[in-house]
Amino acid sequence: MRYRRLDLNLLVALDALLSEKSVTRAASRLNVTQPAMSGVLARLREYFEDPLVLQVGRQMETTALAASLAAPVRDLIMRIDSIIATESAFDPVKTRRHFAITVSDYVLRVFLIEVLQAIGREAPGITFEFRQSSGRAHDELESGEVDFVICPEIDILPEHPHQVLFEDGYTVVAWTGNTSIGDSLTFDEYLGLGHVVFRSHGQGNPWLERWFVQRYGDVRRVEMTAPSFGLLPHLVVGSNRIATMQTLLARKHVDILPLRLVQPPIELPKLTEVLQWNVHRDQDPASQWLRERLRAASLPSSSTE
Repeated sequence: MRYRRLDLNLLVALDALLSEKSVTRAASRLNVTQPAMSGVLARLREYFEDPLVLQVGRQMETTALAASLAAPVRDLIMRIDSIIATESAFDPVKTRRHFAITVSDYVLRVFLIEVLQAIGREAPGITFEFRQSSGRAHDELESGEVDFVICPEIDILPEHPHQVLFEDGYTVVAWTGNTSIGDSLTFDEYLGLGHVVFRSHGQGNPWLERWFVQRYGDVRRVEMTAPSFGLLPHLVVGSNRIATMQTLLARKHVDILPLRLVQPPIELPKLTEVLQWNVHRDQDPASQWLRERLRAASLPSSSTE
């Protein structure tokens, strides 16, 4: 299919090239060979009479024309995608839909696991892929690589719709054999203890870590880091280390590990987890159905008591 001499199939390749700024990564994203993608780039350059992407030092950069094309091309691809993906008459019993969701192991553990059991009974043909954020959650949402992103409210994209799923607080977790602290903690005691924190390569620090450093500076003694929230309580057991973690997740581990919960010595921020989706998929009946099921399953707010 051509429009004004342009093979419309090239628009998908152009979107990948402008997003990835790399022939190799664009080829991988579209499951084609690098020579094939290089050929596509040559055809695009000929049509637009512009290099589109250029080697600058060790990186590829887009030209001014390419930069101006990026948003309109992405918007066009997403509009086409939303038209194709939308079912005229959605039936949860008969549907065969697949949803990709970027979400933390924390949200999976405290919220999604039970909800998915009910969804599986209502819509057995729906399949899911869960991705831990690699720091590209916003790009994945914009590009349509994922259908939903579940993240702290502070990290949402304002141009896309969202809904609140649940709220949580934070608590300090300590091993029951930890004799270095009593039933409560002063701030100085808190700073003097070794900490276990969540860190994931490419994802950046979680919301609480960013908030604490902004408020108090990088003053805690971090002795261990873990790539998942669920590992934090396990790394506390058998040591004098502590972890400051989401209360709902901490309570689930108290029943299976020798742990106790201690009130934080400072007032910590509330954590609000939200579900966000691309605006072009707002009217998709399958997406609407799933969003309603998640909204109906929203958890009550936790406390640190």
